Amino acid sequence: MKTRSGAKIMQLGIKELRALWRDGGMLFVLIVSFSVNIQSAALASRRELHNAPIAIVDEDRTELSGHIVNAFFPPRFRRPALIERTAIDTGLDTARYTFVLDIPPNFERDVLQGRQPALQVNIDATQITQAFIGDGYIREIVGGEINGFLQRVGRATMDLPAQLTVHVRFNPNLEGTWYGGVMEVINMITMLSIILTGAAVLREREHGTLEHLLVMPLRPFEIMMAKVWANGVVVLAAATASVLLVVRGWIGMPIAGSVALFVCGTALYLFSTTSIGILLGTVARSMPQLGLLAILIILPLELLSGSVTPRESQPIAVQNIMLATPTTYFVMYAQAILYRGAGLDVVWPQFLAVIGLGAVFFLMALVRFRKSVTLTQL
Repeated sequence: MKTRSGAKIMQLGIKELRALWRDGGMLFVLIVSFSVNIQSAALASRRELHNAPIAIVDEDRTELSGHIVNAFFPPRFRRPALIERTAIDTGLDTARYTFVLDIPPNFERDVLQGRQPALQVNIDATQITQAFIGDGYIREIVGGEINGFLQRVGRATMDLPAQLTVHVRFNPNLEGTWYGGVMEVINMITMLSIILTGAAVLREREHGTLEHLLVMPLRPFEIMMAKVWANGVVVLAAATASVLLVVRGWIGMPIAGSVALFVCGTALYLFSTTSIGILLGTVARSMPQLGLLAILIILPLELLSGSVTPRESQPIAVQNIMLATPTTYFVMYAQAILYRGAGLDVVWPQFLAVIGLGAVFFLMALVRFRKSVTLTQL
């Protein structure tokens, strides 16, 4: 009996795959979502300085000011443009420069005499992210050049009382594209698995094929399981290819952990999201309704799970509520595996949480699907 039921589920799943293969629009969405969209989102998530335009007004023209000018170079900054003081406002007003550093006359002399001369940094704060980060970079670069100059001439440096040494783990160059690419893969997995399975249920109803299935010796469990595994396999294959070809190949992010372990975790997560998709497919009566319902579900899952903003920065109540969603745990172990090289001994609690939540959502979807099938028969 179990063998016969498994064969039915397999055959129904193959039917789902054939229907998806004939749906050229959905195939196009899958390909673009897991390729171009991933790369675009990775570039859009870049927050570090990259070729920031900077100009320098060098009114001192000494050895120290020359070292400061030469300290700004790609990839953080463009090569500095040397301008006159009168050109500062024009350069900022026309967005030609984001930063303008003004080195006053007698700057080197004042430094050698132990004074604390002021350097003026003019910043176009409409570029708010670059403005905030760039200000810190400029302070660090100028301070390092001043201290290096004082050491070379045998004078006391302007060091802090304690030396702070920073070691960056997992992402030494602080490449924002690495984070954005993986998180967009996670978001695409969530969105497309819900939409694909929900659309599959509605497609059966709109085309009248659900009635055909009901007159066959099939149980609602078998129909639902076929949609879960078929749509889950499609998204799983697309996500795996995206991680290997786009994230690691195109974007250039080194994957620290096991891709196979990530694929296993993704399969567990897809069991939950495909169940959610079927649940929405039984509630909605048309594709537009499904789209609206999906927005209400997908946006909180993506925005509050930690893939867009850190969970620690969210209110405690929101953090606790999101523990009831599988996306939160998926983000946790996806980051741990792909970024930090975590193994099963580290991520097994999150795996168990996703399995438990998946079972809950599957049972909810099954109950709703049975009711939907009963109403259709009546």
